[in-house]
Amino acid sequence: MLTVVTAFNYENDNKSEGRVCMALIGPSLMCADMANLQDSVLRLDQAGVDFFHIDVMDGKFVPNFTLGPDLIKRIREFTNKPFDVHLMVEKPEDYLNLFIESGADMISVHAEATYHLQRTLQTIKDQGLKAGVAINPATPIHDIEYVLDVVDYITVMTVNPGFAGQKFVPLMNGKLRDLTSLINKCGYKIDIQVDGNIGYETIPNVLKNGANMLVCGTSSLFKQNLPLEEAVAKLKGFIQELETNKV
Repeated sequence: MLTVVTAFNYENDNKSEGRVCMALIGPSLMCADMANLQDSVLRLDQAGVDFFHIDVMDGKFVPNFTLGPDLIKRIREFTNKPFDVHLMVEKPEDYLNLFIESGADMISVHAEATYHLQRTLQTIKDQGLKAGVAINPATPIHDIEYVLDVVDYITVMTVNPGFAGQKFVPLMNGKLRDLTSLINKCGYKIDIQVDGNIGYETIPNVLKNGANMLVCGTSSLFKQNLPLEEAVAKLKGFIQELETNKV
């Protein structure tokens, strides 16, 4: 049986048997209306999202540019929900302090983007934040096997990073299943986050295969002609029904 664990509530020692929990919803703010970002954050907070996912892209590691530390610092005052900063940048270790100071609660770095992955993750943890490692679709899970003791969550990219609106890579369901088995076998409590085309068609399988943190963008939350409050309520109801029926 696949098991997942709850996010945000455990101590620095991440050794555990694991326990089943309600999947957490994190809006991807790169998909929000930038002209009304403050309003969107406030409304999503009130609607009951669990965290905010903030993509940072440098135009080198991925072919796009997005949010930066000044914007994160500006919206930090509008919510107490955790800020999950996803660094899609080369040499992320050079920028950790910028994002820690801007208000990040969690930072994930790509295994492919640094030569010193263990040291970078340990630095994040030493600053009192949750440390995450992200892996692209083609990156095998054995590339992160020897940093599991310093990881709080793993972000499995289910599309190639850089742009919203891409199609889910089907083989990622098998990757999630293998990753969940590895975590359980090693006895750690590590959350599994999925990022990329996480919507009503893909959520049942990612939950079934062990994910418990859902980064939600244009496939589920940010929809034309659907108010954010209704989108969150609809998604929560869908997830609740899946978990009640044990997808």
